[in-house]
Amino acid sequence: MTGQLFFGDNLHILQTYINSESVDLVYLDPPFNSNASYNILFKGPSGGRSQAQIEAFDDTWHWGIAAEQAYDDVMRSGSRVAIVLRSLRAALGENDMMAYLAMMCVRLIELHRVLKPSGSLYLHCDPTASHYLKVLLDGIFSPYSYRTEISWKRSSAHNDAKQGRKQYGNIRDVILFYSKSSSDWTWNWLYTGYDSNYVSEFYKYEEPATKRAYRLSDLTAAKPGGDTRYEWRIMRPRGGRWEADLNGSYERPTPGWEYAGKLPYGKRIWAYSYENMIKFELEGRLEYSSSGMPNYKRYLDEMPGVPLQNNWDDIKPPSAAERLGYPTQKPLALLNRIVAASSNPGDVVLDPFCGLWDCGARL
Repeated sequence: MTGQLFFGDNLHILQTYINSESVDLVYLDPPFNSNASYNILFKGPSGGRSQAQIEAFDDTWHWGIAAEQAYDDVMRSGSRVAIVLRSLRAALGENDMMAYLAMMCVRLIELHRVLKPSGSLYLHCDPTASHYLKVLLDGIFSPYSYRTEISWKRSSAHNDAKQGRKQYGNIRDVILFYSKSSSDWTWNWLYTGYDSNYVSEFYKYEEPATKRAYRLSDLTAAKPGGDTRYEWRIMRPRGGRWEADLNGSYERPTPGWEYAGKLPYGKRIWAYSYENMIKFELEGRLEYSSSGMPNYKRYLDEMPGVPLQNNWDDIKPPSAAERLGYPTQKPLALLNRIVAASSNPGDVVLDPFCGLWDCGARL
């Protein structure tokens, strides 16, 4: 199944060709309300314009026979989301939004079916319908499978004052992230770089020889555990630098040297065992204050960065080299991030509004 591109209505493709629990990750960016045709991307297998593709990518959603059929399919599915969709129809009526939700709902049921138990789904949309889509996904996946709502800042400014509208400029898209399981799913932590102000404030020390930036961390803890109640003995020549007394000099002091035994302050205890403290000392990881209290040296180049949050403002729209000519194209960096976080090499990634590819090739 990997490495394939299907032409046609994705609902038919899902129901006919995609096996249950065969996909590791789903990313979908369904068109909505942009009044654009997306049939410019590919030619059909014969080299001509594909009518199926035109129908699949034509961004028009109106209540009619197709929407009614999608609605009826959901009602017959036996899924608890049928109750949600019925309630939305009663509240919204039969209009373009309801047609969109009905046609999306029947497809989301199929996408849930094809996902492996460890799989995840990312639904990319704009704030126009994101709240309705979340309710549908809660009904299909369950509220306990909701992971987060990602906000992607797609532009720095936008003029939404067209046709006399009085509103704030919309510069973000919404990506709804769900896992099929509520307890275990494929996940790889991603990190972003530290802010320059954070680095200058906290990593303000530098090794003279290596120029490595580092910060000093407290070596005490509030809760006891293991071998953490001991006296840390230190020594120094008078007026010199403190160092650990690892040879028992505390018991047989050398003239001209100072000796001390350090305990954590207040009711705290050491955060590490005596053996680990010795290891830190031998590695040159301990730096002592003027009073002799040890601190741990954390180097900036060893830190992975800031765990990725759900506000993505660091990915820009597609570059000129990436652009294919349609207005809602998403940047490769955005797709790469999702694939890297929620799949592993060799996994199968499905984009039901574009195609299917082998994750081993990445994006």
